Amino acid sequence: MRNSIGNILTLTLFGESHGNKIGAVLDGFPAGIQIDEDFLKECLTKRRPSLKGETARVEEDHYEILSGVFHGYSTGAPIAITIENSNTRSKDYDKMKDLARPSHADYVAQMRYKGYQDYRGGGHFSGRITAPIVALGSLAISALKKKGILIGTHILKLKDIEDVPYSNDKIDKEIECVNSKLFPVISDVEEQMKEVMREAADLGDSVGGILQVGVSHLPVGVGEPWFSSLEGELSKAMFSIGGVKGIEFGLGFGFASLPGSKANDAYEEKAKTRTNNNGGINGGLSNGMPILFNLAVRPTPSISLPQNSVNMKTMENTKLVIEGRHDPAIIRRMSIVITCMTALTLMDLLLVKEGEGYFQD
Repeated sequence: MRNSIGNILTLTLFGESHGNKIGAVLDGFPAGIQIDEDFLKECLTKRRPSLKGETARVEEDHYEILSGVFHGYSTGAPIAITIENSNTRSKDYDKMKDLARPSHADYVAQMRYKGYQDYRGGGHFSGRITAPIVALGSLAISALKKKGILIGTHILKLKDIEDVPYSNDKIDKEIECVNSKLFPVISDVEEQMKEVMREAADLGDSVGGILQVGVSHLPVGVGEPWFSSLEGELSKAMFSIGGVKGIEFGLGFGFASLPGSKANDAYEEKAKTRTNNNGGINGGLSNGMPILFNLAVRPTPSISLPQNSVNMKTMENTKLVIEGRHDPAIIRRMSIVITCMTALTLMDLLLVKEGEGYFQD
């Protein structure tokens, strides 16, 4: 089981959804960077359930930084953090432990780990494990912001309700806008989207959507050609988050219907481009324009409607009604996870390109 990602800045996850604690180790974080614990807590709050209809499993996310921080600054040693699991209801999963929940990891985990995996709440596959990603990712967001690099994720679409996309000329203000909200949208669609979530919850169903990530002021030349391209590294990081089922950069699949004369980003003064169809990336490297990419987020697979399943012991068909506490849409809570994962990836690539000194000036 591999649980680490990164080149110089590496993140390793541990823990299970219903274990005593979950946590992560961030290795390669440069020394001398101030650790903003207020911001860390703010990010954890954004990930926490808070809206009507969202899961009733509300964890306080009491955390402990075990190493790598001294007198409020990073020491250069690995930063290890643990977060308590204090609101578990494992009995909800006892009667379902042999039943494969549709679109969950139950069956594949059973086959891979021979039944030794922790099945409670999805175990190590659970979205609960994103909490330490957010805690340590907040450190990367702060470090990047001090270099003028801004990152924000908003809900571009929830079912059939759409927000406006990021613009190239106002993206700094738009990122600031979405980062200031618990419900990250740019335009006035919050209540419409909340109503869609409430309707899904009332029906015992769930909905998906599209997240859009924007990054501004990333220096030119971050990434590598071919096998460690900026798109490739970001894609690997994004697909590590459960629920992400598709990614496109810039126009993405929209390129299929355009001729090159309209698809190309023409240069103008100071090597900026009139359009940003390529999402800020050429040849696997950042080109100085905002980095823009969209993520397809599937509906939450845990729903309370009856579903067809299979008993993994007998391999006989059965019916399943999932009990427990679940979200009608994970997309709002996922947005801060995506922002943090993006920050960790970009900080890692900047360390590859520039070295530790870039963040220690």
